[in-house]
Amino acid sequence: MLTDVACKKATCPPDKKRERLADSGGLYLEIAPNGSKRWFWKYRKQGKEGRMALGRYPDVSLAAARKARDEAKGVKDGGFDPVQARQAGRLQAAGSHEKTFEAVAREWYAMRSPGWSSHHQIRELRNLEKDLIPWLGARNVDHIEPPELLATLRRVEARGAIDVAHRVLVTARGVLSYAVATGAAQRNPALDLKTALTPHHSKPFAAITDPAALGELLRAMHGYMGHPVVRTALNLAPMLLQRPTELRAMAWEEVDLDAALWIIPATRMKRRVHEKKHGEPHRVPLPRQAVALLRELHPLTGGGALVFPGMRGKNRPISDNTLRAALQTLGYSSEVQTIHGFRATARTVLDERMGFEPNLIDAQLAHAVKDANGRSYNRTEHLEQRRTMMQAWADYLDARRAGNVIELPQRTA
Repeated sequence: MLTDVACKKATCPPDKKRERLADSGGLYLEIAPNGSKRWFWKYRKQGKEGRMALGRYPDVSLAAARKARDEAKGVKDGGFDPVQARQAGRLQAAGSHEKTFEAVAREWYAMRSPGWSSHHQIRELRNLEKDLIPWLGARNVDHIEPPELLATLRRVEARGAIDVAHRVLVTARGVLSYAVATGAAQRNPALDLKTALTPHHSKPFAAITDPAALGELLRAMHGYMGHPVVRTALNLAPMLLQRPTELRAMAWEEVDLDAALWIIPATRMKRRVHEKKHGEPHRVPLPRQAVALLRELHPLTGGGALVFPGMRGKNRPISDNTLRAALQTLGYSSEVQTIHGFRATARTVLDERMGFEPNLIDAQLAHAVKDANGRSYNRTEHLEQRRTMMQAWADYLDARRAGNVIELPQRTA
């Protein structure tokens, strides 16, 4: 732990950009080459490191810095981001009896963000700081009218970001709903603006579903002459039905080749933060073709943690761009077929051509689905039915790759 004497005598060596002296509980003193000294508190947020500035030394003494650290830790333990909470508090104090849009937005973000994924946190904060606060931040939140908010959204549309404009509207709606709920505003001007924006039609991931075209694609992938790691991942992508991020980061400890089962931890699945922490893992039955491919790859990468390590280091998986480039090398651009699009291919064929129940397919795809009674479909059940389906799907892909024509029963309405 630091002492006042050590703080006073602390200097930065000339060969360093900065020197950091640790105290306790994440508190440290940072010394710059010019002699200035600042306090910081280091903490973890959504598994990532963050830091909070606590003032300059000696203006803020060692004892005062420790007290500020303890107060910030209390805010964090209460479920709030301490940096965002402090910004919100400063803005509220500056706004006297009126609350500005920025003050409410910071307060809303500090309250809601701990329950979001890190990706969603970044996107919401970007929406606020790039597209809303610069134009509306200083405005009394109760005085914002629909035309003013619409003009702000039109600026986003003007740069061609139609989809972003719709997402920014959702962010604004959340902030302004919070303003109404907390008494800072009388009404939410964002509620009536959706139809005023340029319509946005999301483009689905490109996917081949025609049997003959699918066979051509599978033959091209089977003949891929690139690195064995990429070739294996490429050929497993249409077979296992999982998202590219889940496939690329597959770890050997998740795979039981003898039991023909891949168990993906909840933390790696596309889920809400609570479900990532407390949800069940996703179980993927492996057809015999997948087991054979993984056994063939094991001598090459089995000594490490990842099944598909990247070329730049064994501790990082291959990138999404690596698989995309492999498809492009085979003549399939992202306008024709994507890695993610294999999920849509399987969803269509398994339902419409092979007659499997949609709920069973969606459970395998790790979609949140309901059964006939509206209850959550339990992914841990029906494992053997899903195993049968996965083997039938792998056999279907083999037949298409071989050019065999198989007449499958069509689902009737």
